[in-house]
Parts: sequence; C-alpha cells; structure tokens
Amino acid sequence: MTYTRSQLINALTNEYAMLTHDSYDPDDMTAAEFVDYLHTLSDSELVTEADTDNVDEFILTYTS
Repeated sequence: MTYTRSQLINALTNEYAMLTHDSYDPDDMTAAEFVDYLHTLSDSELVTEADTDNVDEFILTYTS
C-alpha cells in the first residue's frame, strides 16, 4: 500500500483523538491544535510521529 500525506495526517489525528478521549489532560493540545501542528511537519517527521514500523498498518488501523 502506498499512502499520502493526507492519509497519514488523518490517521495521526484519529489516533490522537482516541488517546486523549479517555485521559483528558488540560495541557494536551486540542484536536485542532494537533492538526495544525501536524501540518507543520515534513513527511518524514509525520512518519516519526506515527512511531510505527509499519506505516501502512498504522493508516489502516486509524482510518477504518
């Protein structure tokens, strides 16, 4: 599978929403702030942010 920058940002956004949903911390970025942050990153930094050995699987997990 090949992926686009948009798919990776979408997956990272969904993962962030899931991770912060049950463990709210006032110091956490809002969802909108997190998306803005992601857009400042290069493609390689987005992959690093995903913190996975399999980006395709990460995208499938957080976009399905």
